Amino acid sequence: MSVFAAPGAYDRAITVFSPDGRLFQVEYAMELVNRGATILGIKCPEGVVLGAEETVEPLEESESSWKIFKIDDHIGTAIVGLSSDARVLIDQARIYAQSNKLTYDEPIDVEVVTKRICDIQQLYTQHAGVRPFGVSLIFGGVDKTGNRLFITHPSGTYKGHKATAVGAGREVAMNILKEEYRENLSLEEAVKLAVKCLVKALETRQLPPRIKIAVISSATKKMKMLSEEKVEEYMKNFGASK
Repeated sequence: MSVFAAPGAYDRAITVFSPDGRLFQVEYAMELVNRGATILGIKCPEGVVLGAEETVEPLEESESSWKIFKIDDHIGTAIVGLSSDARVLIDQARIYAQSNKLTYDEPIDVEVVTKRICDIQQLYTQHAGVRPFGVSLIFGGVDKTGNRLFITHPSGTYKGHKATAVGAGREVAMNILKEEYRENLSLEEAVKLAVKCLVKALETRQLPPRIKIAVISSATKKMKMLSEEKVEEYMKNFGASK
């Protein structure tokens, strides 16, 4: 009798669907993502904002803890889930970005690099002896098509968003975004909204506020990390301080 015939045994290999059409390993990967630090992205006419909670141990150097990374000058990504898995995908995204620049002499589109990373994630859902990448990434940037924001799923799918959040504080952040997001937000207003979402998400879970914010301006097409002092100023508006 096959081991997969036993009830509840359909999660022992990524290549086996359950009778109701589910891949449990992918669902487990998404559960890992949902329990991770909250990340979010907001798109507006003036650019894209990426935000993330940062958790640092008492004896850990704060500079070594990152949830937001630069892919190219005009593209950034925020990660949630296994940082080790994300590191591999980020390296590949950077290679794709540089290869595109060398081959076509132009910056890579945000959706193109997102799709290529999702191709890798999808590949790891259909081969025995591997597991899905336990990470979701929010790609944000500015390219010739405009300001773009995409989120990936461990299954290898991706979707475009005007604003989105994922992680442990997703529900709180999404409620705020649904109420307060407007398509005509200025970049400054988008930053304030991102900080508010992350502060409230941390407060709900009674965690100390520590936030990273990055902006990609449509004017400069450059990604910039906001300083801790600047983020602190925004946080004070919502009654939070480090």
